[in-house]
Amino acid sequence: MDVMGAALGGMRDAQSRLDKTAERIAGAAAPTPDSVDLSTEMVGMLAARDQFQVNARVFQMADEMQKKVLDILA
Repeated sequence: MDVMGAALGGMRDAQSRLDKTAERIAGAAAPTPDSVDLSTEMVGMLAARDQFQVNARVFQMADEMQKKVLDILA
C-alpha cells in the first residue's frame, strides 16, 4: 500500500467533507433554512480539519522515512 497515496486520499476526503459542510452552513443563512444544526455542522468541520491535519502528518512522516531510507542506501 502506498502510504503517501493513502494520506493524499484522506486529505481529499477531508476537503470534500469540509466543502459539503460549508455549503450546508452557507445555506443556513438563506431566507428558508432547511433546519441546519450549526453545532452539528461545526463538529463536522472540526472533524474534517483534524482528519486533514492527521493525513498531512502521515504524508510528512512518509517523506521523512523515505529520505532516511535513501540516506541509509547511499
